[in-house]
Amino acid sequence: VGEGANRVTTVITANQKDLDHASSVGQPQAFIDRLALNEKRIDGLIESLETIINLPDPVGEEFDHSTLKNGIKLYKLRVPIGVILIVYEARPNVTIDTFALCLKSGNSCLLKGGTLSRNTNLALVEIITQALQDNHVPEGFCQYLDLPQREQLPALLKEKDYIDLVIPRGGEALVKTVTENALMPVIKHDKGIVHIFVDKEADLQKSWDVCLNAKINRPSTCNSLDVILVHNDIANDFIPTMVQKYKEIPVEIRGCERTQKIAPQITAATAKDWDTEFLDYIVGIKIVADLAEATDFMNTHGSRHSEGIMTENETTTKQFIATVDAAVLFTNASTRLNDGGIFGLGAELGISTEKIHARGPMGLREMTIYKWIALGTGQIRE
Repeated sequence: VGEGANRVTTVITANQKDLDHASSVGQPQAFIDRLALNEKRIDGLIESLETIINLPDPVGEEFDHSTLKNGIKLYKLRVPIGVILIVYEARPNVTIDTFALCLKSGNSCLLKGGTLSRNTNLALVEIITQALQDNHVPEGFCQYLDLPQREQLPALLKEKDYIDLVIPRGGEALVKTVTENALMPVIKHDKGIVHIFVDKEADLQKSWDVCLNAKINRPSTCNSLDVILVHNDIANDFIPTMVQKYKEIPVEIRGCERTQKIAPQITAATAKDWDTEFLDYIVGIKIVADLAEATDFMNTHGSRHSEGIMTENETTTKQFIATVDAAVLFTNASTRLNDGGIFGLGAELGISTEKIHARGPMGLREMTIYKWIALGTGQIRE
């Protein structure tokens, strides 16, 4: 227990150095919040590790069994992807989450953290290295690349013979750099521009509670709410109370012209606001005519990350699910629940916004791929 407490102190001390430096160079509050580690967040990391330990190992799973007419027996065998490079910025929890998920799924990991989280990452990697030594795991399985990102990253992204997959987690500039330069496959964990549509048949109390939580629970995260779309028929009933609840926090509200008529005290929204991931105590409110306008707005302005609807109408819910294109859809629930830990994955490598084998929170299973296995008894092709 004493050794564990000392390690926590060491990590928090290192993290404070990074926080002080980030503040001194003028990093925004959202960045600093993602960077910060405290005892509560470290307890959360430990809980995630314990969950991952108790999850079944996906490697070696056989699935999709079938037998061909010629007698060949087919199935798919789940195997590790290989060497995974993850490039991330102010998210030191990614260091631990990636290590644990890669270890459990049989992948080797290369960690490339940002310079502003360097002290925290090095403290965490020291703990990881000691754990690998204690359990006789080759240290090369998990490596931290303590290199200047701007100079070294483009060259690293050319090493397709040694790296099987790269995952960028960070701002738009980082994701763009990786996507445009990588010669190996990329799974983007892109920004989240998140909406919730409050339908005319929504429960207003549930809607106020969910929209409040989705915005203020932790605004610096990619699954926090950016824009509320409100059905015209209930706008006069929903908006005044919602505005009052936000003002008490306070949350800055930017509304369309019709919203401003109902709540004149709020700021006028610009066209840019509808395409902005705020990552702050800022929210947009827009009145729409119906579900069709709401879903069209989501598909046009969203980032395919997390989208939600508040309604008690089952038919409307099914239409929403059928028409909105996003990795995770929520009905009558906060978008802040889009998280690997909440989904029972223990942790996540990120939330994929791609349309490939991994979409949404990437847990153990999403860190594997499969081989086709064909068991024959001498069959040939005629």
